[in-house]
Amino acid sequence: MLPSERREFVRTHRTCVFGHRRRHDGPAMSVVYYVPTDDDELLVSTMAGRGKGRVVQRDGKVGLCVLDERWPFTYLQVYADAVIERDRDFVIDVMMAVGGRMSGQALGDEARPFVEAMADQEDRVVIRCRPYATFASPPRHLQSNDQEEKISHWLSGGVPWDAADPG
Repeated sequence: MLPSERREFVRTHRTCVFGHRRRHDGPAMSVVYYVPTDDDELLVSTMAGRGKGRVVQRDGKVGLCVLDERWPFTYLQVYADAVIERDRDFVIDVMMAVGGRMSGQALGDEARPFVEAMADQEDRVVIRCRPYATFASPPRHLQSNDQEEKISHWLSGGVPWDAADPG
């Protein structure tokens, strides 16, 4: 996958597994919707009291495994520096955008008061993720049980987020 294809994959999808380090045990992971920006940031809405928000304040490094919701299942890992945004209007705008991505259509202005109330009640924040690298693992799928000799595997690799395409 070319660097430009990796960025386009992230821009055109909507769900990811959000992962972060934990002090004990393995990494924490949860499936979330995200909103890409024109500046290639990825915005995630969460409650301030949840682990995602607390860890970002402490650590600032996250991983997002961007998921393709179509078969054959594909994914792309994105490594990002993350910060918490608390500006209420920004938080509500992101929540409105997430609602649109979830439903497949933009939320109307009539939904904003409900979203505002939810943001206040749940103490919502936005995690602003700034990608710095990607890691792609090419998918291999069996279409039937007689393809064993056709399966091939190769190594994957990390690429800086802003890398240029070769040639």
